[in-house]
Amino acid sequence: MLFDPDDLPLAGLRVLDLSRVLAGPWCAQVLGDLGADVIKVEHPERGDDTRDWGLKTGPTNTSYFDSVNRNKRSIGIDLTDPEGLALVRRLARESDVVVQNFKTGGADRLGLGYAALSAENPRLIYCSVSGYASDGPEATRPGYDLVIQGEAGLMALNGEADRPPLKFGLAAVDLFTGQFAAQAVLAALYQRERTGRGRLVELALFDCGVALTSYYGLEAMVQGRDPARYGNAHPSIVPYGVFQAGDGPIVLTVGNNAQYRRFCEQVLERPDLCTDPRFSTNLDRSRNRAAFVPTMEAELAKRSRADLVARLAAAGIPCGEVMGLHEALTSDRAGTAGLVVPVREAGDGQAGDREPGAHVFAPPYRFDGARLPIRRPPPSLDGARDAILAQVAAKPVP
Repeated sequence: MLFDPDDLPLAGLRVLDLSRVLAGPWCAQVLGDLGADVIKVEHPERGDDTRDWGLKTGPTNTSYFDSVNRNKRSIGIDLTDPEGLALVRRLARESDVVVQNFKTGGADRLGLGYAALSAENPRLIYCSVSGYASDGPEATRPGYDLVIQGEAGLMALNGEADRPPLKFGLAAVDLFTGQFAAQAVLAALYQRERTGRGRLVELALFDCGVALTSYYGLEAMVQGRDPARYGNAHPSIVPYGVFQAGDGPIVLTVGNNAQYRRFCEQVLERPDLCTDPRFSTNLDRSRNRAAFVPTMEAELAKRSRADLVARLAAAGIPCGEVMGLHEALTSDRAGTAGLVVPVREAGDGQAGDREPGAHVFAPPYRFDGARLPIRRPPPSLDGARDAILAQVAAKPVP
């Protein structure tokens, strides 16, 4: 099934993306994936900071920038120039959503704050992403994912018990904040259908970082201390985690005692581990983890990953190989799903002068059985200037 662009969920809506780096652009990308026309405003010479991060994929594009800017159009505008600001305000008057992540107070000083823009466009949904709550004592502090991971306790729950606190492999706080922001914008758009009026939506990285601690955070409150760290293992289910087969790591998750019995009998061929009173129930195995895990690991090391995965699957035990990132992205599984697309084949074909190895991820969303399309590849800097200015000129100034 191919989507008609006019049949996408947010078709006909315009988003003005004044944000940069990761959390704000991620929010705007989600809205673009769902069908909105996203206009990304960038510095006319250097563009978004992330055009200088990661690996070059084209004259003005990088892998980092490409990861959060598909389904957008770019225009370079100097926000220190009165004419540039006037153009941004004009675009805001014609937009349904504005996304920005200036430091607290920065947008207001430019005349691009919620009060100013909503006065000219009362239906505007205005999404502001900051590091900390705008009404708190740290409102003016810049927000950085790594700092928030430390301050929100996320590093304290990640990693092995005998190692120092560890950051997540990705900028998880930024990404979750962007996703939370997109959800809030969609809720505000839904409410606007009833009320006819816009809303101010505010997200703070620290707030989202705390929310991300989820069940570990609530356990810390119940216990009055930090929960123990278990690395790739599970704090209360054994065996459940990453283990070494004879030729590499696998994930296996034995979720109940019936699965454990099949694991011992059909996978390890060690029925004695079922009857050993130290290991017969999950509570027993959790209490005797130090004795059980080495015994199990010795058995796993005798077999190949392929053999173990086949045995585990036949026994109805969730499992999988631990793949390298490139291996995972080039796997038949990812290819069949159409998740990784060469930029030269993406969207409307306006990919410009891009490196042969440049790729973009397809949106993860499916509607009516079909994946939403990449309508536009990540844009070159200022690449849509003429088209955007032509659209503005075609409408009379209110």
